[in-house]
Amino acid sequence: MADDQTVVRTGFVNLLSTQDDIEIVGEAADGEQAVALAAARRPDVALLDIRMPKMDGIQAARTILQESNGATKALMLTTFDLDQYVFDALAAGASGFLLKDATFPELLHAVRVVAGGDAMLAPGVTRRLIAEYAGRRPGGSLATSPPALEQLTSRELEVLLLIARGLSNAEIAKRLTITDHTVKTHINRLFTKLELRDRAQAVIVAYELGLVAPGPPRNRGCGVGPT
Repeated sequence: MADDQTVVRTGFVNLLSTQDDIEIVGEAADGEQAVALAAARRPDVALLDIRMPKMDGIQAARTILQESNGATKALMLTTFDLDQYVFDALAAGASGFLLKDATFPELLHAVRVVAGGDAMLAPGVTRRLIAEYAGRRPGGSLATSPPALEQLTSRELEVLLLIARGLSNAEIAKRLTITDHTVKTHINRLFTKLELRDRAQAVIVAYELGLVAPGPPRNRGCGVGPT
């Protein structure tokens, strides 16, 4: 758990420590400490404030992910006045982000989802922010530019669009009148073809390539859950 604000850090640590399935293995007050702790303790999840002294959370996340070969997942903490950093955090490899004023159930859900290897995209925030900032970014901001969309089947393209619009697997299955298993198969295939890591990158790619136009957010997260 890394945050330069002691009250915030202590509050999150105390809440998470109440859970039998969650263990706090270290606390850091800046990005450099977070990187050192992650290297020493190898946590499943690094919960990182975006703006910290010495090294910001984005660089810390990038370093932690590289040094752990992805074994440690990064979950970013943000506030509305730091919106411009969200796209950079996701592009750096973070599995998602959470608002600092999140409720206790939201905090627990986020940590567990990210620990399970899925993307956690905070309700009411992610889709709007990516819509706003992705269109302003130059091409190639992802570590690997995706291959041509022509590789996708028409159904896979439909699934990609629905992911970008914030639908869950169950909602996609209902919309397309297919099974959840079939949805997972389409998602796995399109991830492989576009060289994507998770749903967070899928949303970014959809906006970067102009597949989805910026618009008002849905009152939900962007497809939290397993692929």
